[in-house]
Amino acid sequence: MDRLNLSDNIIRLRRERRITQEELADFLGVSKAAVSKWENAQSTPDLMLLLELSAYFGTTIDELIGYKAQLSKEQIRYFYAELVKDFARLPFHEAIEKTRTLAHRYYSCHAFLLQLTVLYLNHYMLAESEEEQKQLLEEAASWCDHILESCSDVSICSDALVLKAGISLWLGKAAETITMLEPSSDPARLAGQDGAILVQAYQMAGEHEKARGYIQAREWLDILNLVSDAAISLALYQDDIERCKKTVCRIRNVMEAYLLEKLHPNLAAQFHYQAAVMYAAVGEEEEALKALFLFEKCVDGLLRAEKVVLHGDEYFDRLDAWIEALPLGEMAPRSRKFVFQNLQEAFSHPAFEALKENADFQKILQHFAKTDT
Repeated sequence: MDRLNLSDNIIRLRRERRITQEELADFLGVSKAAVSKWENAQSTPDLMLLLELSAYFGTTIDELIGYKAQLSKEQIRYFYAELVKDFARLPFHEAIEKTRTLAHRYYSCHAFLLQLTVLYLNHYMLAESEEEQKQLLEEAASWCDHILESCSDVSICSDALVLKAGISLWLGKAAETITMLEPSSDPARLAGQDGAILVQAYQMAGEHEKARGYIQAREWLDILNLVSDAAISLALYQDDIERCKKTVCRIRNVMEAYLLEKLHPNLAAQFHYQAAVMYAAVGEEEEALKALFLFEKCVDGLLRAEKVVLHGDEYFDRLDAWIEALPLGEMAPRSRKFVFQNLQEAFSHPAFEALKENADFQKILQHFAKTDT
């Protein structure tokens, strides 16, 4: 919690109203000396006077005394995990109202508000109508605006800008998204070299463990970004099937080399799914089914695991410490029930229309139907 600023706020609000200490004292029925002591932090008003002061200045008591509710990392993770469960077990509107209540209560905790934005982006599509989905996205965008306007933490603001840009894109505001991201996303910018410089600085300072932990996390994120970008590339180059095939071949080799299906089955599943869509769209049913079997393997692992968590392995042996330091730690951002709900939509993609009568395709559908029960 930030320090209380009652004395400073009384001075500021009084001056904004252009009234003297004596005029404020007369309104409250106290002495000028009492007001002076409040402003000098020598004493504080009692509860009833705080109520009168907040009413007089048209503000809340929290704002008057300068109270800003801040959550610890552990509290943020707890609330997020509980809300994920709520979206799985409660009616959608009840889960949304619980989220809004927490957002209002901890509106000054920018780190928490950022994670609530992530929560919305992971669940807004469960709303019944497109109009309601749009309203939820706009609400999440307003949280990002609040963070950008009032937060002094550069990393949180940077994340909020990226989230807002994504929301703008989903709302069909491509030009707005470009305006937000283009200045900071030029591949030629020197900012991309900051990690390498930092690692060298760690080494020079003799902080070898920090250097190794940082480079592992950087390498890990580079791999994730490569696979994620490749999935986008498959959709972007639909008119160049040969390039897409080369992309699938190369990325499968990368995923195999780094055991990505084990370490990050969700991302691996996304790539396999996009590959299946690409092959099905050009009528290569055998390759499409091959990709769907790989997709099935990844999703099956997600659904059967008691708890889905991010983790390293014997190669990425310093990754767990970095993951633990993330805002949500090792936890999955969505519930298993949500994964089930997305499966039906995934298999109803128009590209799979020609596979509907295929026995192997039907086996995959039946497998997930049994898993759901």
